[in-house]
Amino acid sequence: MCGIFAYLGPKTNAPELVIEGLKKLEYRGYDSWGVAAQANNRIDSCKKVGKISAYQVGDHNFAASSLAIGHSRWATHGGVTEANAHPHFNADHSLALVHNGIIENYAEIRADLESKGHKFVSQTDTESIVHLIDFHLKSMSLEEAVKKAMSEMHGRYAILLIKADEQKIIAARRGSPLIIGIGQGEFFVGSDIPAFLEYTNQVNYLDDDQMVIIDQEKAQFYDLKTNSPIEKRLITIEWQASQAEKGDYPHFMIKEIMEQKETIRRALEQDDQEIQKIAEAIKGAFGTYLVGCGTAGKVCLAATYQFSHIGHRHVNFAVGSEFSSLQDFIKDRSLMIAVSQSGETADTLEAIHAAKSKGAKVLSIINVKGSTMDRESDFALHIKAGPEKAVASTKATTAQMAVLTLLAYACAGRLEAGKKLLLDTQSQINDMLNPRYEDHIRTLADQIAKVESMYIIGKGVNYAIALESAIKLQEISYIHAEGFASGELKHGPIALISQSTPVIALISNDQSRKDVLNNCQEVKARGAYVIGIAPENDAVFDFWIKVPDAGEAQGIVNIIPIQLLAYHLGLLRKNDPDMPRNLAKSVTVK
Repeated sequence: MCGIFAYLGPKTNAPELVIEGLKKLEYRGYDSWGVAAQANNRIDSCKKVGKISAYQVGDHNFAASSLAIGHSRWATHGGVTEANAHPHFNADHSLALVHNGIIENYAEIRADLESKGHKFVSQTDTESIVHLIDFHLKSMSLEEAVKKAMSEMHGRYAILLIKADEQKIIAARRGSPLIIGIGQGEFFVGSDIPAFLEYTNQVNYLDDDQMVIIDQEKAQFYDLKTNSPIEKRLITIEWQASQAEKGDYPHFMIKEIMEQKETIRRALEQDDQEIQKIAEAIKGAFGTYLVGCGTAGKVCLAATYQFSHIGHRHVNFAVGSEFSSLQDFIKDRSLMIAVSQSGETADTLEAIHAAKSKGAKVLSIINVKGSTMDRESDFALHIKAGPEKAVASTKATTAQMAVLTLLAYACAGRLEAGKKLLLDTQSQINDMLNPRYEDHIRTLADQIAKVESMYIIGKGVNYAIALESAIKLQEISYIHAEGFASGELKHGPIALISQSTPVIALISNDQSRKDVLNNCQEVKARGAYVIGIAPENDAVFDFWIKVPDAGEAQGIVNIIPIQLLAYHLGLLRKNDPDMPRNLAKSVTVK
C-alpha cells in the first residue's frame, strides 16, 4: 500500500519530478498525498487530501531543489486529513519522513515521547518514527539515529528521511518494498518500478532490515542487524516505459484487459528444463501447497482443479492470511507455490517465511522481477505480463492461470500438449476481444447497472472463477456480488434469489455443463435473470455471452467477459475503474 518516491540528482525540479513519479504510483494509494523538498537549508512541503493526479504544475510554488521525497497515501492509522497526510515532521521541520507499513508499537513510542515533551499533530503511526529519530539525533549522528529508531520499531515499514541541512536520503525497510533506481549521476527511490522507469531500468532492491544512505555520489547499503556495509547487485529491468502508460486507452483497466491478446503467449515463454525441474519437485514433494491472496488466491484455487484433472496430483490451497493456521502440516519435504502479481503481498510473504522456517521449498509465480518473493524463493517463474497498474488484476490473473496450467501438464508429462492448448487459447482470445464483443457486454451492463445484488455460479474450475468474478464485480461496480459452487445453491444461497436477480453461470463444454444448466433452471424458476457465459447457447439463458471452447483452459476465457462487464458497470455507475474506493494495488500491510 501507499506510493513512495524520491529523487536526488542534478535536476533542480525535484519536487515536480517526484509529483510526476507519485502519479505513476497512484494505484498504490490515493486518499491524500504530500511532497517535501530540501532547498536553502530548509524543507519546503505541500500536503493535500485527494488524488495527486489532480495536481497541475505550478499549483504549489516550490523553490528550486535537487532533493525531494513524496508519498501517496492509503490510510491505515488516522482518517483522511491533511494533518495525517505524509510527509511527517519533527517539531522544527528540520526532518521530513514518509512511510509505508504499520508500526505495531507506535502507541507506546508516542506516549513515551509525549512524556518527554514531544508534540504530535497527527493520528498516524508514522509521526512516531520521525519524532523518535529526532529524539535520538540529540546524542548521535543522523545515520545512527535512524538505525537506533529502526531497532526500536515493531512491525513493517519502508521509510524515506531527509534533513534540512544534509544533501542525502536515508531509506530503510522491513516487510514493505523499496527499490533504488540508478541513473546517470542521479538516484531514485520508489515503492514500485514504474515511478522511475522512464529515467532508468537499472535497480538495486532493498531487503528486509537493510538501510541505504544516498548522497550525490553513491548509494551505500547497510545491514541494520549487524551494522555492517553490504554490496548490492545491479539488476536490469526488462519492462519498457511505454508499457506503464495508458496510450490511447481511457483507463489502464481496459488497456490491460485488451493486452490479454498477447500476455498469455508471453507467460508461456518459459525455460522447458526449468518447468520440468519444478514439475519433478511437485511430484516429489511431501505435500504441495498453493498460497495467494485476493485474486491470486482464486487463481490458486482454480489450479487445484487443474493439477487434479490434468496432472493427477493432489495440491492443497490456503489463502495467505489463513496459512498460519495450517502450517503444522508443512514438512522439510513440502513445497509451497506462492502466487502474487507484485511479489510483495504481506500475508503471502508471511506464509513463505513460515514454510521456509520448516525447511520447505518455495516456488513463486510472480510478475515483478527482483521482488521480495522472487529473491526469497528457491524457484521463481515470471509471468511476464508487464506493468499492471489498474488496481483490479486482469492480465496478470490469466497469465498466472496459464503458467499453473502449464505446470499441471508438465506434471503429467504432457508439456508440449499444454503449450499447444494455451497458444490456441491465446489465438481464440485475440479473436474474441473485438469492438463488437465489447459492445455486446456493454449492452448487458446497461441492463443490470442498477441492481443491488448479483450472483455467479460455476462447477469445478469455474467455481474458482465464480469467486474471482465476484471480486471483480465488487471492486469495480460496487454492486454486491457473490460467487457460489452451483451445486451449493439449493443448500442455502437460493434463498437470495428474487424476481430479476442477475445470476451469471460460467459453463464449460465438459461433464459439468449439464449440472450447471440444471442449476440455472432452478434459479430461473424463482425469477432469476440468467446470464450464460458459455461456448454454446441454451434456452435457459436470458442473455448469452459466447466464449471459445478452450477445454482445460476454459477458466481463462470465462473470466475475460467478467472483466469487461465489471469495467463497463463501473463506468455506468460513475466509478473510477483504475482506482476503486478503499483499495490499493499491492497489499503490503497485514
